[in-house]
Amino acid sequence: MSAPVAASVELGDIQGIVRFGYKRHTQAAFLLLRVRDRDAARAWLASAPVSSAATIEPPPDTAMQVALSSPGLVALGVADDIVQGFSSEFVSGLGNDASRARRLGDVGTNAPLHWQWGSGERVPHVLLMLYAVPGRLAAFQREVLAACAAGFELMANLPSTDMHGIEPFGFVDGISQPQLDWQRQRPARDAEQTTYTNLGCLGEYLLGYPNEYGGYTDRPVLDPQRDAQAALLPRAEDAPDQADLGRNGSYLVMRQLRQDVHGFWQHLDRQAGGDPALREHLAAALVGRTRKGEPLVHYGAAAPLVHNGSAAMAAGGAVVDLNDFDYAGDPRGLRCPLGAHVRRANPRNADLPPGEPGLWSWLKRTLGFDADALAHDRIASTRFHRLLRRGREYGAPVMLSQALEAAPAAAEVGLHFICLGANIARQFEFVQSAWMAGLHFDRLSGESDPLLGTREPTPEGRPTNEFSMPQADGPDQCLAGLPQFVTVTGGAYFFLPGICALRYLATAPPKE
Repeated sequence: MSAPVAASVELGDIQGIVRFGYKRHTQAAFLLLRVRDRDAARAWLASAPVSSAATIEPPPDTAMQVALSSPGLVALGVADDIVQGFSSEFVSGLGNDASRARRLGDVGTNAPLHWQWGSGERVPHVLLMLYAVPGRLAAFQREVLAACAAGFELMANLPSTDMHGIEPFGFVDGISQPQLDWQRQRPARDAEQTTYTNLGCLGEYLLGYPNEYGGYTDRPVLDPQRDAQAALLPRAEDAPDQADLGRNGSYLVMRQLRQDVHGFWQHLDRQAGGDPALREHLAAALVGRTRKGEPLVHYGAAAPLVHNGSAAMAAGGAVVDLNDFDYAGDPRGLRCPLGAHVRRANPRNADLPPGEPGLWSWLKRTLGFDADALAHDRIASTRFHRLLRRGREYGAPVMLSQALEAAPAAAEVGLHFICLGANIARQFEFVQSAWMAGLHFDRLSGESDPLLGTREPTPEGRPTNEFSMPQADGPDQCLAGLPQFVTVTGGAYFFLPGICALRYLATAPPKE
């Protein structure tokens, strides 16, 4: 159904993580809970102090967010038809489907049977996300656990570490994020886009709003009589006679990723023959950015850039936005290799491959008669597959000198990967299976993501542990024998409800 005229956005009903990310709250912990007593759990959720996306001045020192898994909805007594109204990916879950695991690259040491949590009986019912300014987390966490103890048991406490914007391998992180259209100024229709844009329709990240197709993602909508007493739920924009349980909510994917920092840098050091400059070059090629965050499509074109927060300054003093670029000027991957991690994660392309302006050029590219454009038309349009990332690092940071000289510590270091989107299949699962784990991304063959790949051979026994770097004057330079650098140790799919929807789920008559 076509979207109606744009209306307002209920910021007070949206959980704050969607809008803010809580960067100011540098301390965070993720509590995985299972229902101990249904009635007590529902009673606590009915009034849990969940922080919204509304602006508060001054910002509070602490914030809590609540997300529910499909088994969690069942454990809370949510009616079957409501549970089944969510996406099939959410209902079946992340860690208990062998076919899904194979598509996502959760095989070998990444297989769910090896996970610390998220498969079998280790699927959490509720995820509590706690954020605090420095010095406030410990007391806040004790308060929350004491308040919910009657209804829940703590399955796992996943702490985080403030690494000051640097992920464990040593690269600036969190640079590239989609810009959400909070003002709802984008036309709510499926209109072809010929250039890459970072601005995305709100419905790509929140249910109940129009998405990039100009429609509404499926979610539970109910007979208003089921909400007549409390009148908690907003009415659906695309079905005004229905109560919208999904509106202002999102799907949340969480994966615990252990990073082998020592293995990463020691392998590249061997490949570079101990040459520090070559080692840095190879590391940047794998990632697609320098450690300071400079995109290789810029860095490879001129003198090195000087990092300055979220931007960089070229030698002449001009400020370069670290997120303002695309790959149209580097179609062969001479500056940023085609299979580099950031290029896979966000190809920054439009609905059509680049070409000359005009109707004739558009027709040739659309109908596939432009051979050059056709050769590059191997990647789905980025705007339908963006992810809003909200991850946090964990463990003790490892300095480069330590990674090169010392043996790995017993304690883990890595990333609690968290992303939000309105469509698990079209966003997270597509990116992970087609772009990250996929062996044929953008004309490549036999290569998966250089950071996240498992290096498991294909069913035919073909190796997948190579990384190619195109050269202007000869064959590709190839790194062979890449080991696995990142291992999945847990994960689950959650529904991050709007605050009114959370109250409804906690107070509606439970299933007997």
